[in-house]
Amino acid sequence: MFKNVIWATDGSEAADHALPYAKELLAPAGTLYVVHAEEHFYGGRSGGYPVLADEEDLKAKIRSQVSELRSTGLDVSLEIVLGHPGQSAHAILEFAREHDADVIVVGTRGLGPVHGLLVGSVTHRLLHTATCPVFAVPASRAREQAGDERKLAGTARS
Repeated sequence: MFKNVIWATDGSEAADHALPYAKELLAPAGTLYVVHAEEHFYGGRSGGYPVLADEEDLKAKIRSQVSELRSTGLDVSLEIVLGHPGQSAHAILEFAREHDADVIVVGTRGLGPVHGLLVGSVTHRLLHTATCPVFAVPASRAREQAGDERKLAGTARS
């Protein structure tokens, strides 16, 4: 059990499947930090533009998840960190250092090793540069769990 747990989320299904693990790793009196890295293009005098067109929808979804977590009695803090494109891992790591994180929980997208090297991934960077443990939930495990949940739901209806 950890006192300061970070659940790094980009709002994806893969990140959602990592949330139960973050909750399970959290000590009873611990704090769950929900960290979302919002990447912005900066240019000229503008304040920057989000890289993702649906960024506001993602943040709304994450805020809803945080509200649900709080309603269960957990000590939860939502943090939106800003960064340049491709710098999400750096922004998450900076937050982890500043808040003395004990562990970072993150989902994976299941990219192959070659694709991951060419494109890069936040999880890959976190695994190689974090100063605290990183708990990476494989995409294949998330798919297995989703299949199990569908089977159980089908059984319950029968």
